[in-house]
Amino acid sequence: MLCENKKTAVLKILKSTTNQRNIELSIKRDDLIHPQISGNKWRKLKYNIFYAKEKGYGKLVTFGGAYSNHLYAFATACKNFGINGTVIIRGEKSKKISHTIEFAEKCGLELIYISREDYRKKDTQLISSIIPDNNVFLIPEGGSNDFALMGLKEMMEEINEEYDFICCPVGTGGTVSGILKYSNPSTKVVGFPVLKGVDYLKDTISELSELKKLDEKLIWASEYHFGGYAKVNQDLIDFTNSFYQQYQIPLDLIYTSKMMYGVLDMIKKDIFPENSKILAIHTGGLQGNIGMRERLGIDLTF
Repeated sequence: MLCENKKTAVLKILKSTTNQRNIELSIKRDDLIHPQISGNKWRKLKYNIFYAKEKGYGKLVTFGGAYSNHLYAFATACKNFGINGTVIIRGEKSKKISHTIEFAEKCGLELIYISREDYRKKDTQLISSIIPDNNVFLIPEGGSNDFALMGLKEMMEEINEEYDFICCPVGTGGTVSGILKYSNPSTKVVGFPVLKGVDYLKDTISELSELKKLDEKLIWASEYHFGGYAKVNQDLIDFTNSFYQQYQIPLDLIYTSKMMYGVLDMIKKDIFPENSKILAIHTGGLQGNIGMRERLGIDLTF
């Protein structure tokens, strides 16, 4: 059984270096929930798994890439809860498998590789043709659904102060949806997309958050994607290393580093009003740095 580390999954105060305008910046260390299944991945998987076990489903099925944090967390969850799991992997199997794939195989997951064209469909007909068993529970890519929001509601209930702004990285839209839904009405939510463009996310976020007018509460900080998903440059790498040296908080290059780079840059540019209280959500995913090292030979100091 997986145990959440309630003691360390708490709010840590981060001292801002730009206090001339009395900006208070804090960070919620959801990366400390568990060494392997942490942050928003556990928040989103938790009640999907509880529901599937309660209803007696024989297998969990989800989607992911070869370096996916969702795949890594899903593998850990299936192993810890004794559940049969299948992941449909985007693209052909590589001769040199990633650390994430190797870990998933060790956890006993069934991995099914399909073409990128078929992967884009991901419809019910495709799933039934690959996995004929009817007794399966399907978790969407990234885990973003109504069950995910139950976990994110718990995350928001752990925050015992009021903030003017809550910041989070945005991938499939589930985490930002939960924050929008369960934060105080007066709190603005700042989303930092890690992909180019956000139009494809708006309908999903609006539906999950139950907000018809997203622009009244959600602020898009869309200029900090560094070229797109899993794209980095030396500036981001240097920032990630210096951030750790200063605060002893590790960031992952795909999500949280881009968010923190953006938050601090926005503070520096006086985008946040004077006397603002800002909370940044550390969504975990630190295993993603292993994949970045494998693929790009990136040098991180932690």
